Amino acid sequence: MITVTKTFLPPQEEYQAILKKAWETGWMTNRGVLVQELESKLKTYLDVPNVLAMTNGTLPLQIAIKALDLKGEIITTPFSYIATTSGIVWEGCTPVFVDIHPEYLTIDETKIEAAITSKTSAILATHVFGNPCEIEAIEVIAKKHGLKVIYDAAHSFGVTYIGKSIFEYGDVSTCSFHATKLFHTGEGGALFCKQDYFDTMFHHHNFGHDGPENFHGLGINAKMSEPQAAMGLAVFPYLETIIAQRKVIVDQYYHALKNTNLKFLKLREDLQWNYIYFPVIFKSEEQLLRVKKVLENNHIFPRRYFYPSLNTIKYVKGNTMPISESIAARILCLPLYMGLTSAEIDKIIEIIKENL
Repeated sequence: MITVTKTFLPPQEEYQAILKKAWETGWMTNRGVLVQELESKLKTYLDVPNVLAMTNGTLPLQIAIKALDLKGEIITTPFSYIATTSGIVWEGCTPVFVDIHPEYLTIDETKIEAAITSKTSAILATHVFGNPCEIEAIEVIAKKHGLKVIYDAAHSFGVTYIGKSIFEYGDVSTCSFHATKLFHTGEGGALFCKQDYFDTMFHHHNFGHDGPENFHGLGINAKMSEPQAAMGLAVFPYLETIIAQRKVIVDQYYHALKNTNLKFLKLREDLQWNYIYFPVIFKSEEQLLRVKKVLENNHIFPRRYFYPSLNTIKYVKGNTMPISESIAARILCLPLYMGLTSAEIDKIIEIIKENL
């Protein structure tokens, strides 16, 4: 069976050797030595000043909204994973959707200002499949209207844009370390922010603690555990190999399918990409469903990232987003993971070409 992704698991003995440190200290949570070591490695590898490792990739979004004291409306994208929208709603704010660019698939920055009202407090945009938003334009809009900017960078580990980490843009950026990502801690995530916000974000993710007996303010428990951090530390030495192998797979897909009627994600210039997904856009939903069915009949399971368009979810009231709805109905992510063989990729390509 070939799935859309497969978790990279380092040798078990390497994971156990790292986890042994937690056994020796008896410190399994509450920001133990492994979490601190992981954060230090992340800061160095990503070249960022601040990082908070957390227990999943959704809590950083919710903590950012809470810590920035956002109220009212938050402008966001309809083309993302559900957590982007649900985090806004969960924190008592209203998502206001703006349609996406038909090629980059990120929020269309030229449509943001028209959606701003007196109730708007922030822009929460997603770097889709590791492809950055039009960051410069969004920054200008945010400054003009006094808005905060949060980037859902769940797919963007290791991405650099215009010479620096994608996590350095905006007031806050978040990332997922879910087991399906190229860097993972089994389940986990991280928050990156400007120095001015770091202490507040830290307190919010640790029950509001300011030392063992004092409280800075309101907080929840979003701390990463030592077993999670151990997994991240065990994966770390393989990062360059993982990314290099994913690039080989992406190149094989692209060169085999570029002369078909499929369309591909358009990447920004000045981008060092991480090869996290390989999405293809079909001419119609009918064509997608036909190809998907044949692939599944051959025990190959791609996935419809992201479907449906979030403005159509029942618990939000979104206007029609014609581009997002069209793309969501026609986009399919093909299998992509370390260990996927050239022969398996050839089989996937053959089935797609035969059924277009």
